[in-house]
Amino acid sequence: MKVEFYEKVFLVLTVVVLAAGLITIGASVLVAGVHVPSPAARVDPRTVAQTPPFDQPGLREIAPGKYEAVILARAWFYDPKEIRVPVGSTVTFKMTSADVVHGFELEGTTLNGMLIPGQVLTMTTTFEEPGEHLFICHEYCGVGHHTMFGRVVVE
Repeated sequence: MKVEFYEKVFLVLTVVVLAAGLITIGASVLVAGVHVPSPAARVDPRTVAQTPPFDQPGLREIAPGKYEAVILARAWFYDPKEIRVPVGSTVTFKMTSADVVHGFELEGTTLNGMLIPGQVLTMTTTFEEPGEHLFICHEYCGVGHHTMFGRVVVE
């Protein structure tokens, strides 16, 4: 008799926990606006190094105070490794990977994303204060993963 009671209790608790998880996920999607980012564009990872704008990675001024930073991730480095921007700049990062899944996290900002071969990730932030911001790969990408980093210098 007791065993049946405990089985029913655990079955009910299992259903409650699953329902709570689904409600939490649904609320984060609907209320908080959390979603899986869709790619801004697609590019062939086999020819990405010859495809504009990834054929010339780096920083470009697109309007006064507005910049576009094109970054190409490869095992095990970012191209370019350093970007210099003026204080008060709004920078749109346009990034992709040429080989495997890499990560991109820019410290001191909310920029954090996955660089998937064939998909272009676009994220924007404004740098209000001078300083250095390290960016790292947070997705394990092989034996040289620990060497994959770069920096944004705000001058």
